[in-house]
Amino acid sequence: MTFARMKKGGLIAAAIASLLAGPAFAKVTVLGWPGGPEEAALRAAADAYNAKADVADDNKVELLFFNRDGFWDKLQADLAAGSTAFDANLLATYSIGRYAPFMEPVELSDEAKSVYGEQVLTTMQYEGKQYGVPTDLSLHFMYYRTDLIEALLKDDAAKARFAEISEKHLGKKLEPKTPDEWTWDDYAATALYFTQAVNPDSPTRYGTVLQLKNLLFNMMVFQSLPRAYGGNWMDDAGKVTVDSEAYRKGLETYKLLYDAGATPRDSLSYEFAEANAAYASGQIAAMVQWNGAASELMSKEKSPSVGDITEAVAPPTGPEGRFTHIHGLGFGLNKNAENKDGAIAFIKWLSSKEAALVYARNSGAPALTPDVVKDVAAERPDLVKLGEFAGKYGYVMNGGTTAKALSVYELQAKEFTGYWSGQQSLDEALKNTEAGMTELLK
Repeated sequence: MTFARMKKGGLIAAAIASLLAGPAFAKVTVLGWPGGPEEAALRAAADAYNAKADVADDNKVELLFFNRDGFWDKLQADLAAGSTAFDANLLATYSIGRYAPFMEPVELSDEAKSVYGEQVLTTMQYEGKQYGVPTDLSLHFMYYRTDLIEALLKDDAAKARFAEISEKHLGKKLEPKTPDEWTWDDYAATALYFTQAVNPDSPTRYGTVLQLKNLLFNMMVFQSLPRAYGGNWMDDAGKVTVDSEAYRKGLETYKLLYDAGATPRDSLSYEFAEANAAYASGQIAAMVQWNGAASELMSKEKSPSVGDITEAVAPPTGPEGRFTHIHGLGFGLNKNAENKDGAIAFIKWLSSKEAALVYARNSGAPALTPDVVKDVAAERPDLVKLGEFAGKYGYVMNGGTTAKALSVYELQAKEFTGYWSGQQSLDEALKNTEAGMTELLK
């Protein structure tokens, strides 16, 4: 229906009322994340889909966006109320369980596994069912100063000092290694060596920067350390297992670095932006940070002090392997969708190679398999590591997609920050966390 074909008067008034009541022209309405690269990529994907010759007019996609503020709470309220304002909607790994009762599992394209890989697909799964297609992935890189590491590896006197520092603080003599070979102890030893409070000859004031603010997303950055030692939220029987040697190791390592001055003293107020600013100052040797920081920290224009001497690898390894937390944004099916068939068709196409490449070429951050990412490697080199690390090292904690996942992260942030800041003991932090998680995840 168009205004050019309407009669004046009542028909126009009726049309306006219809528009105000809902997306009158939408054939398949998709609710996306507003602003930034995610919106740009989704718009490009929708345009490509609508231009396909085999997509009928009544199955074309129209996009809908809420405000960022309160987005997830509004989405839950709308889904729970049986809203038909959108057919497909945004999902996040850590909130799938919250929305799953109001959504339907989806069937992806036959190409989905070869495009994304099995590990990435799990970021949109809940209780063994696929609830969405993963379009944007977040994980962690170990960023480090190449000039500092190269100089250390060539200097015998520096190597001897490194061994002394590691023996004093970690109880064992370690030799410097390239970051791609680091264990978590190697990382800790390197951070201590490049800290002036520990080694007055260090060219940097701090060896690392830790994000210790009482914030749920900081727990996602932290937890790859205990995961490398076998840590998980729950065992296969559903018993909470956070009060473990693995979590003790992770928490004690952070505490050691903080107390030794290897991270700025005000790190207890740090999150993404503050950590980036500290690293970009040129006074940090290495840090674990989200992949989303790469465009800033590895750019000579945006970070002139470190941009051309920064490299990134996957986080360090531990006795149980090398891991990086992963979570994704994606799209799933509203149980009350008015155009369910059209939404299913769009979601299935969105999981195809064709769609993934459109998304990648328009600022999106899909984690693609090596065979697929090579098609965009020249224009999006950051996606090469994203897909590689996600496929090799990505994990989702057991319970990490449940309805209470965000509450678990908030609980951990409160208790773990309390330990790092000296407000409670390690035993108290772990006891409180395990008890709270048991209640949340029962």
